[in-house]
Amino acid sequence: LCFFEELLKYNWITAAAMPTVIGLEGSANKVGIGIIRDGKVLSNPRRTYITPPGEGFIPRDTAKHHQKWILVVLKEALEQAKVTKDNIDAIAYTKGPGMGGPLVVVAIVARTLSQLWNKPIIGVNHCIGHIEMGRLITGANKPIVLYVSGGNTQVIAFSERKYRIFGETIDIAVGNCLDRFARVIKLSNDPSPGYNIEQLAKEGKQLIDLPYSVKGMDVSFSGILSFIEERSHSYLQSGKCTKADLCFSLQETVFAMLVETTERAMAHCRSSDVLIVGGVGCNLRLQEMMRLMAEERGGQMYGIDERYCIDNGAMIAQAGLKMYEKHLYTPLEETVCRQRFRTDEVEVTWID
Repeated sequence: LCFFEELLKYNWITAAAMPTVIGLEGSANKVGIGIIRDGKVLSNPRRTYITPPGEGFIPRDTAKHHQKWILVVLKEALEQAKVTKDNIDAIAYTKGPGMGGPLVVVAIVARTLSQLWNKPIIGVNHCIGHIEMGRLITGANKPIVLYVSGGNTQVIAFSERKYRIFGETIDIAVGNCLDRFARVIKLSNDPSPGYNIEQLAKEGKQLIDLPYSVKGMDVSFSGILSFIEERSHSYLQSGKCTKADLCFSLQETVFAMLVETTERAMAHCRSSDVLIVGGVGCNLRLQEMMRLMAEERGGQMYGIDERYCIDNGAMIAQAGLKMYEKHLYTPLEETVCRQRFRTDEVEVTWID
């Protein structure tokens, strides 16, 4: 016994029992690298590409931003985690979905590290990364998942070794809807358009009637966006409402649509709990509306803050860790990027 206690002091046994995975994320305007060891986040730095008010981000410029910062972020991640390449067991990267240029930057760095460090490489589905990070932080056990971000809107439930999509947007994502409206009224993109809409919405006092489009289990946001884009300037100039009123009305309407479809999935699956993930998931008003619905059903809402809701490297590391433990490595010749990569394409062998 004393012999093994001495070994533990030098981490000779614990290092072998606790695999360490580094995850690289860069599918949109954030580049992040996180390191996870046995479910503990050791580091999770990132950088965000921020454009002027009224402008979005295009793949070419976003890729240049990632090229500029990814090695800086890599160094920060290793230093903050107090690990070296010798402590890393595997390298995970975002395979998709996302924007082509930024994805390629991350994939090239991941492939290079894999070969330089002689470590296995794991291509991770971005959506699965969000879900696994949410499960890790909250401890939620097979909840209905609402995945909401700038590029995706999905209602998900685990069944038969896959995260099944029960409902989704049929056009644009809810985050894209919010971001594009923020450009119309010239809100700042720092730290994010959605965050600034959330803050301004708190000052809103009038609920403007907006289109509400739920189609079975699916939702549509393009119509409500077109409606509010066409009318916002005349509403503001005539004094019919304020920017705060428009932000408040847009949030209340699109979030009500999400609560409705999520509750329908919960009823179908006989589930009482819901987990919200993705960048829009850190919106406190959305969490509040979902919590009230879940509590009325005798369940619980699981939410996480911006550290792990917004795109980050740790979530890719966590999903990579799950895949590493099941020996789901990606052959080097298959370490490509997929701009379209659905959540339900991945076989989830690490959940019973």
